[in-house]
Amino acid sequence: MADHRVVVIGAGMAGLVSALELARQGLDVTVIEAADAPGGKIRQIQVDGAPIDSGPTVFTMRWVFDEIFAAAGTSLEAELSITALPILARHFWSDGSTLDLFADPRRSLEAVATFAGAQEAGRFERFCAMAREVYQALEGPYIRSAAPSVMGLGGQLGARGLATLTRLGPMRSLWDSLGQHFRDPRLRQLFARYATYCGSSPWHAPATLMLIAQVELEGVWSVQGGMHELARCMARLATQRGALFHYGQHCKAILVQGGQVTGVELSSGQRLEADSVVFNGDGAALRAGLLGSTVQNAVPGKAPQRSLSALTWSVHARTTGVPLDRHNVFFQADYESEFRDIFSKGRLPLQPTVYVCAQDRGTGSVPSGAERLLCLVNAPASADQPNSRLTEEALEQCQTTSFQLLAQCGLTINPQPEQMQRTTPQDFHRLFPATGGALYGQATHGWMSAFARPGARTPIEGLYLAGGSVHPGPGVPMAALSGRLAAAALMASPALTKRYHPAATSGGTSMH
Repeated sequence: MADHRVVVIGAGMAGLVSALELARQGLDVTVIEAADAPGGKIRQIQVDGAPIDSGPTVFTMRWVFDEIFAAAGTSLEAELSITALPILARHFWSDGSTLDLFADPRRSLEAVATFAGAQEAGRFERFCAMAREVYQALEGPYIRSAAPSVMGLGGQLGARGLATLTRLGPMRSLWDSLGQHFRDPRLRQLFARYATYCGSSPWHAPATLMLIAQVELEGVWSVQGGMHELARCMARLATQRGALFHYGQHCKAILVQGGQVTGVELSSGQRLEADSVVFNGDGAALRAGLLGSTVQNAVPGKAPQRSLSALTWSVHARTTGVPLDRHNVFFQADYESEFRDIFSKGRLPLQPTVYVCAQDRGTGSVPSGAERLLCLVNAPASADQPNSRLTEEALEQCQTTSFQLLAQCGLTINPQPEQMQRTTPQDFHRLFPATGGALYGQATHGWMSAFARPGARTPIEGLYLAGGSVHPGPGVPMAALSGRLAAAALMASPALTKRYHPAATSGGTSMH
C-alpha cells in the first residue's frame, strides 16, 4: 500500500493519530503542519524560561490511548511516564468553602458528606451511579461509532440503555438534570462545569454530558513533560513507522479534480500529490473557503453556533495562600451570569470562573519557588466579529476580576510582566482561522447537537475529516478517536479495498 499517498493537514491530536494509524498499515503518509511543532491546541509556551502547557491539561480516557499504542505495537508505559492523580480536582468558592474530589470514590463520598452533609453525599453517590450508567450506555453506540444517528442509536442502545436515557430525560438540560440530583447549589455548580469541557453552557447542553463525571472518576493522569509530551510521542511513533512531517508549512488549498482529491497546495506554491487527504482542522475553515472553493461543501453549509473560546494566562511565578493541587477551579456566586454574558451578550464574563492548572503539583511534590500555572476563563468566540466586545479594556478588566477572585478564595499570584503571557480569543482565532477563537468546534447545545457534527467521510472522494469539530467531539481523547475513525474510513474506502482486496465489494468495509 506504500503507493497510496496520504497527506494529513494538521498535526493536532487527531492528525497525529491518523498519521500513526495509516503509516503503521503501510501507506505513504506526509503530515503538513503550519506550526513549528506537533500538538495543535496542545501547545507549550516558554515563559520566563519555563515550558508551560497552555492548551488541554487533563489526561483522561486512557483506554483510548492504550488501544492506539497497542495497535502500533507498543504501550503507554513503554513510551511515556504517566502518573495517576489521587486528587481529581480541588474546588474553591468565594464564600471560603472548598471540596476535593478523589480518584478513590470512598474518599470523595466522605469529602462530600463533610462538605454538604450525609443526605447530599447519598445524592452524590446516586449521581455517580447514574453518570456511570449513561457512559456505559453511550460508549459503544455513540462514542465509538463512526456515524451515529438518532434512529441508529435507538436501535443499538437496547432496553437497558433506552431505560437509562429515558430516566435521565435526554431533552433536559444538564443544569436542570443536576437540579434533580443535588440540593446544594455548589455541587450543582461543580458538576455543571462539565458542559464547558465541550465548550458549552450547562443551561443549554444536554443532560447526557453528565457522563463526563464518569470519565474523570475512571482516572485522571499527569504526563511527565506535560501534555505536549504526548503530542511529541505520537509524532515520534508515526515517524518511526514511516510518516514524514513538515513543520512551518501552511496549506493553501486542497486540490480536487472530478470530485476526487488529487493533492494539496502549500502557501509556498509547492504541490503535493495525494490519493487521500485527512483534514485535521476546524470545519469552519473549510466552510469559509480557506482551503479552496472546491472543498467548501465538505461540511454542512450552515454554520452552527460556536463553542466557547478562552482567555488564558501562562504564568511562572510564586503563589501564596491556599495550597493548590494539579487541577483547581475557583467559582463565583452567580454562575448563570457567566454563560449569559458569553452566549447572550457576547462579552467576557463579569463574574468568571477561573481554572488553574498547577503543573508542578499533584504527584506529591510542592514547588519551593516559582511554579508553572495555566489560568483560564471562558470567553466568547467572537474575535472575528466587527462589533466584537473583546476590547483591550475588557480583556484587562477580566484579568483584574479573575485574579481578584483567586485572592478572595485565598490564593495570591503576583507575576511580573516577564512571568506571564496572555492568550486571547483573538490569538486563538489567528492560530485556528475561521473559528473566531472557538476551541471546541460547535457548541453542544440541545440534545440533537450530538448528531450535528460531521463524520470522517465527506462528499468529496478521498477527503476525510478529523479533529474536535467533527464526531465524536472535542477534547484530547475524543479528537484521538476521530483520528482513528478517519483512518479506518480511509482504509475502508473503495480505492483501497478494490485495489488490495479484489474480492471485496464496492462498499468495502464502510464505517457507515
